[in-house]
Amino acid sequence: MPPRLKPTARQVRLGTELKRLRERADITANEAARLIGVTQSKMSNFESGRAAVSEDRLRKLADHYGESDAAFVDALAVMATEKVRGWWDEYKGVLPPALLDLAELEQHAERLRAFQVVHIPGLLQTAEHARALYSNNMTDMAPEAIEATVDFRVKRRKILDREAPQRLDVVIHEAALRIKVGDRKVALDQLRFILEMMDRPRLTVRVVPFEQDWFMGASFSMLYMEAALRRLDTVQIDKVNGSAFVDEEGQLDYHRRVLDAASGMALSGSRSRDLIHRIAQQL
Repeated sequence: MPPRLKPTARQVRLGTELKRLRERADITANEAARLIGVTQSKMSNFESGRAAVSEDRLRKLADHYGESDAAFVDALAVMATEKVRGWWDEYKGVLPPALLDLAELEQHAERLRAFQVVHIPGLLQTAEHARALYSNNMTDMAPEAIEATVDFRVKRRKILDREAPQRLDVVIHEAALRIKVGDRKVALDQLRFILEMMDRPRLTVRVVPFEQDWFMGASFSMLYMEAALRRLDTVQIDKVNGSAFVDEEGQLDYHRRVLDAASGMALSGSRSRDLIHRIAQQL
């Protein structure tokens, strides 16, 4: 089977974890390849996500590398054997692969933690808000591309409508609530939608007010996706030219600390709700 041309983020992550295990064990790729009876180029494809590794080979490698965390190896085995096609596949060739990867990663997350300063988190955006956002800031996008992006963003909320939805905890700065990316109606409908979503039992929205001293998060914007095992967490961070996925252990720890600090600066749920009501009344 030829190598995958465009492996997904989860396929790449599986390969990355295999490579990390090998490097921690101080074993060469050539030695690992001989162990499971493949070529070094095949081993390279396993570790880059360009080729699927079987569960038997994965477990043999993990054992040879001395990995003692059985739950971690089991989680990798699930990643190696999953063949689920998601709703996002219909957008292949239409939207950037990073967006499809985001939907897949959200689908597999146990808990989501969002932190935004100047934007409404994507999972809480109304279609009208998203359309206004892309129409204003992405003027080079064709109308059909904007509509596809808006439709995709709305469909990402499928994970919140499941019988057992993921937990979503949002920390948002007051600035994002006051910025009007569209007209007054769009802004008001967006605030009302957030208030409506706050009634869900596994969803929290907390606001960092303008009056908060020593606010440290002005340059941050992220979606942290917690896996069943912390070692397999992923964080999506926004950049000027798009977004990136981070999964290195030190970086994950750093972003968790940022999230915890931002959460410590946010109002309680009830006070956040009151503030959102006041902002809506002032529109």
